Amino acid sequence: MGIGETAIGHKGAGQWVLCKADDSAQPIHLSSMEGQIGPDVVDMRGLYKQAGVFSYDPGFANTAACQSAITYIDGEEGVLLHRGYPIEQLCEKASFTDVAWLLSHGELPDAQQKVRFEQGLMAEAHLHEQIRNFFNGFRRDSHPMAMLCGTLAGLSSFYGNQGADQRHRITPEEREMSTLRLVAKMPTLAAWVYRYSRGLPLIYPRPGLSYAENCLHMLFSMPEAPWAVNPVLARAFDRILILHADHGQNVSTSTVRTVGSTGVNPFACIAAGVAALWGPAHGGANEAVLDMLDEIGTVDGIPDFMNRVRNQKDGTRLMGFGHRVYKKLDPRAGLMRRICHEVLAELGMDHDPRLELALKLEETALNDEYFISRRLYPNVDFYSGIILRAMGIPSSMFTVFFAVARTAGWVAQWKEMLESRPGISRPRALYVGQTRRDVPSSYGAED
Repeated sequence: MGIGETAIGHKGAGQWVLCKADDSAQPIHLSSMEGQIGPDVVDMRGLYKQAGVFSYDPGFANTAACQSAITYIDGEEGVLLHRGYPIEQLCEKASFTDVAWLLSHGELPDAQQKVRFEQGLMAEAHLHEQIRNFFNGFRRDSHPMAMLCGTLAGLSSFYGNQGADQRHRITPEEREMSTLRLVAKMPTLAAWVYRYSRGLPLIYPRPGLSYAENCLHMLFSMPEAPWAVNPVLARAFDRILILHADHGQNVSTSTVRTVGSTGVNPFACIAAGVAALWGPAHGGANEAVLDMLDEIGTVDGIPDFMNRVRNQKDGTRLMGFGHRVYKKLDPRAGLMRRICHEVLAELGMDHDPRLELALKLEETALNDEYFISRRLYPNVDFYSGIILRAMGIPSSMFTVFFAVARTAGWVAQWKEMLESRPGISRPRALYVGQTRRDVPSSYGAED
């Protein structure tokens, strides 16, 4: 196995040419594709047919696996757009249900669409009563994401036969209903996961409450003492959902699109996204931030902790800083920071030691050449865990509510994937194992 030298050059008029550096082979002509904004891409689909080779891109960091009109990210400039709308404007002017509609339908809902959609979400928010029995199969101390993933996949046996066999193509009407059901039922399922783990009675959705309010109601109400709406906390939670609704072709979204390409039932498809989100390198990062703050302890512990981070051999990481996509400040981080101050002020926790520690840690990192040179800025996870814990949501549930929010993006991506009819996903591999060999003639013989 070796590495050959290949050159790729722009030929103009949307054409690229790929050839051996020593001109020992015929050049391969590839076309380019232009996005609405952002970099062009080289269309590699004809590469194997022309040259008998595949491209190699571990992690797919330089590969566009699909065409999408849902979310655009410019990591160099710190830009995040949903259907063209900046995340800052959506966070200020829209609700989470507005954004969920936007992601799936391409435009913000008008007044009539908004009412119909929210009424549909309320009508579909209840779970089949037999779902209660699913929880009895889990230990009370099971990880909440395990319960969410398992019960969500189980919902596929209750709602429709989409993906049941090759002969059934999911119709547009079924896609719309599946989208509505998934977005509607996820908060109920998430709340029941929490209630079961705490041995608390399961609470049902309450008509008249907004999407975010119902999330908090099902978490914190008791039969004898319904949760009282706090508009500041409800609006804060709604914006947290917006900030996590979609983020382009990350690992969980790519998983949803890949699994969905098989035609599987959408509940099982979204369950695959939940499984991908579970990983600490993806959805579990905000919980890791709180663990880090607990490890540092006080402001006095910051210098020693930062020294350990700089010593790369130590293995200590500064959690909540840096992002694989953003090379400037994550645009969601500043919004989350503002929400954090609003929530803690409302709860009378302005001088919470963990917030003061986080602020000092942020200040230290932003003025340290080691982190500046590596473009390590706070990301959305740095403050979200502080907010959720202050609201009474335990850290084990953080990723669960990340999944609730991200479901809006997942179903939009799933719909877009089905409508484009791309065929089943099938990545290739650079094989580095043994060449053909025969099993020894003596193998398996009696001694």
